[in-house]
Amino acid sequence: MENTEIKTEAVVAPVEVIEVLPKIDSLGRSYATGKRKNSIARVWVSAGTGKIVVNGKESNKYFTRPVLHMVINQPLVLTNKSSTMDMMITVSGGGLSGQAGAVRHGISKALTLFDPTLRASLKSEGFLTRDARIVERKKYGRAKARRRYQFSKR
Repeated sequence: MENTEIKTEAVVAPVEVIEVLPKIDSLGRSYATGKRKNSIARVWVSAGTGKIVVNGKESNKYFTRPVLHMVINQPLVLTNKSSTMDMMITVSGGGLSGQAGAVRHGISKALTLFDPTLRASLKSEGFLTRDARIVERKKYGRAKARRRYQFSKR
């Protein structure tokens, strides 16, 4: 038997490069909404000096705990935009922890609309993913969602 080699050449189709353009309104802002638990944050991002206003207050006055302040600054620190972007944020619903998560989600989405080149780094850190965990509802015959009443034998 004769050993014959079959040579195949891979045919590569030309890849079409799609350029994503930033979505900026007439005032030079990008808008996005972020959600976490029961909180909804509406975020407007524009070029500026790094000022963050949440519900009419400075961010460090609204989110007084350092952990919450760190959470909302994570996307800005990751993308090195903390001193070049102004943010105007309105947030409602839930508690402070959920609101901080919603603000982080909204800032990340607005940054990707303002500058699409930042999307890869924000997505790899998981900042663009909506955290779908919400509070489980209370069931009848139970003290809470899963907690039972204390059992008494007598």
